[in-house]
Amino acid sequence: MEKENQNATEQQAQIKEAVAHLRNYPTSPRKMRMVADMVRGKNVRKALDILKFEPRNGATPLEKLLKSAIANWEQKNPESKIEDVELYVKTIFVTEGASIKRLRPAPQGRANRIKKRSNHVTIVVDAMPNVTKA
Repeated sequence: MEKENQNATEQQAQIKEAVAHLRNYPTSPRKMRMVADMVRGKNVRKALDILKFEPRNGATPLEKLLKSAIANWEQKNPESKIEDVELYVKTIFVTEGASIKRLRPAPQGRANRIKKRSNHVTIVVDAMPNVTKA
């Protein structure tokens, strides 16, 4: 019995987390954070379902990014099957990228500055600790 528990813990220790990055996506970081907050800490399947049916602008690139992170996890852990391990979104964060500054004509010969914002998204996928399907 102890040997089985030891083997299970060793296998958990060998499973590595996977990271995926999305750089310079042309949406404001605030809008992207609202979508990212919905999937933080969720099971991967549940997160994919949420993103698939979410109408907000940032949901589609986050869905593709999550699929990329899952594929990265499969590449890092070839000995583990994705069906046997319960994956979840360990970390997701949105940081501000470069802002493109433009000028828009305003009344009386003036100009107003427009900031076109972009963001960077990083997502980390990992196996749930001490949870494996038998």
